[in-house]
Amino acid sequence: MIGVAGCGRMGAPMLGALCRAGFDARGFDIRPPREFGALSEHMTDDAAAFAAGLETLLTVVRDVPQTEDVLFGAQGFVRTASLRRIILCSTLSPRYVLALRARLPEQITLIDAPMSGAQIAAEEARLSFMLGGEDSDLDAAQPLFAAMGSHFHRMGGFGAGMQAKVLNNLLAASHTAMTRLVLDWAEQAGLDQRKLLDLIHTSSGQNWFASGFNQIEFARDGMDDDNTIGILVKDVESALDAAPEDADTALPRTVQALLRTLEPYPSSS
Repeated sequence: MIGVAGCGRMGAPMLGALCRAGFDARGFDIRPPREFGALSEHMTDDAAAFAAGLETLLTVVRDVPQTEDVLFGAQGFVRTASLRRIILCSTLSPRYVLALRARLPEQITLIDAPMSGAQIAAEEARLSFMLGGEDSDLDAAQPLFAAMGSHFHRMGGFGAGMQAKVLNNLLAASHTAMTRLVLDWAEQAGLDQRKLLDLIHTSSGQNWFASGFNQIEFARDGMDDDNTIGILVKDVESALDAAPEDADTALPRTVQALLRTLEPYPSSS
């Protein structure tokens, strides 16, 4: 059985995609199954029930503390399930991910497979996966990724996918912060937002966030620890945790600080 731990805005549609593709899959979340609508029959908030028959675990929780709970702590599926494979889809510090190998039984296959594309891509099963692991392990898991995504980037051995993801998210964070700043300045200057976004899309300032501004679910969010802006702040920290010893971290810290100041858009100022 395949299990998805952490069925939030990304994990729930990923579970849905696996079920639609015919996989024997169920989801675990601390929220009761009734909150998941059509997915409720595939959901449980009972850790023991989730662990029964669980062989492949996909973790899509928020951060390292929640990953610790899923693997070793409150849920402790490494202890309670007969796991054969763990696929890490959360965005975590690459240093933390690499250290997991020594903490887990050798017979458990480890793959890091963080994804990109926001909720809309998860709902449409067209996520981009950044993959780290042995080629044979990635080959065996490819049907799962194919059910949930449309782009698959094999970055190297275990941990390489996570390193690529945090670097990608550094750019995503900078695009988010700077696009929002540009739109605020444009409003002050009296520019039409739609016309400016159309211009950016076909000009040198083009970026994923600006091009998808009206489709990306978090585009107008302000900073909150529990939303995607807060997750971007966390992801920048994950990248900084794995930065080279002599790296200049001033620019990432500035982007992180800008994200922390974001208010719901349009700004009330």
